[in-house]
Amino acid sequence: MRAFFFLLALIAAAQVRGQGCCSGGSGSPITGGASQGVLPAGQMELASSLQYLRSDRFKVQDRDTAQLFDHFKSNYIYSRLGYGITKNFTLSVEMGYYLNKTQVGLYDSVLLRSDVIESSGIADLIIFPRYNVFTRSDSSRQVELTLGLGYKIPLGKYKDSTLVYTDPNSGQQYYTISPPIVQPTTGSQDLIAYAFFLRGFPKHKLKLFSSLMYIRKGWNPLGEKFGDYGALSLFGSRSFGSLGLTLQLRAEQTGKMKAAENMDLQAFYNVDTASTGSKRISFSPQLSFSRNALTIFALTEVPVYEYVNGAQIATRTQYVFGLSYRFFSKKNPDCDPVPGEAWQCPMKCPGGGSDGPGKCKVCGMDLLQQ
Repeated sequence: MRAFFFLLALIAAAQVRGQGCCSGGSGSPITGGASQGVLPAGQMELASSLQYLRSDRFKVQDRDTAQLFDHFKSNYIYSRLGYGITKNFTLSVEMGYYLNKTQVGLYDSVLLRSDVIESSGIADLIIFPRYNVFTRSDSSRQVELTLGLGYKIPLGKYKDSTLVYTDPNSGQQYYTISPPIVQPTTGSQDLIAYAFFLRGFPKHKLKLFSSLMYIRKGWNPLGEKFGDYGALSLFGSRSFGSLGLTLQLRAEQTGKMKAAENMDLQAFYNVDTASTGSKRISFSPQLSFSRNALTIFALTEVPVYEYVNGAQIATRTQYVFGLSYRFFSKKNPDCDPVPGEAWQCPMKCPGGGSDGPGKCKVCGMDLLQQ
């Protein structure tokens, strides 16, 4: 009889949580799809952003469907510390932290409540070296090609449990692994391959750039392998004095989740691998304000098209707010005074000056009138 009640509790928990619908956390751990080149030698960057998302939309393939639970929401802080070791090589250490990841179940009219599963805490640590393999910059054009190879180390929880049943006679409690969508990390060590290309037009204060990212997911100790992730992003950026406008179009694909040999994820963790993996296209406008070495930005990510395998929670609009601060920890050896230009970089970067106001094409700082 005890086993019978325990089985009923597990079934009820699965219906409320809709675990089989989502492979949450299977995409990119880097918020906002940030596109990065390299920093000048000796320059340090401190950056942090807050991503807020909430969704109560569900899909079967590319069609809206009934709610599997009420909604999901999260607040995610992503921080980066980068340093230009040489003029061509930058190393950054990046980390994610969830203020909350919350899944709210459907309202139960008998119990007069909704089951809530939530977590918070550190997510992942990412070591992200990048190398500039080609650069050319003058007063009329700016071209850069940067390649990177990162490594993601899981630091957060990936096997948190949720109480599903308490035996009224013995008081013994039974737990089941919480859905992946509310775990702070996937628990796997992943490799990140990255490419960044920039074509700038300094006279028009216009930059066109693109980034390509591929994340090879590893296996976690639960016998789960989240689907590999790939993304291609295209950007256009225009500065208007201290203000900047960037438009991004991103195509993403996440593969299906896999189970280790002789591991039944449906039975052990209520994960339906057929309902994992997706394709998505999104559009993101971003506004930024820069003052000397400080930049403040905000962007919204709007889904344009989305196709999911099986039945999953779909994407709603996301918001990201952040700032970055760059400074030189020591004098840049490549930065010496450049005579004959009315506006010059505070760090005197060669080729960074101009006859009018703007930003240094080398380090990105606001030009100062001489």
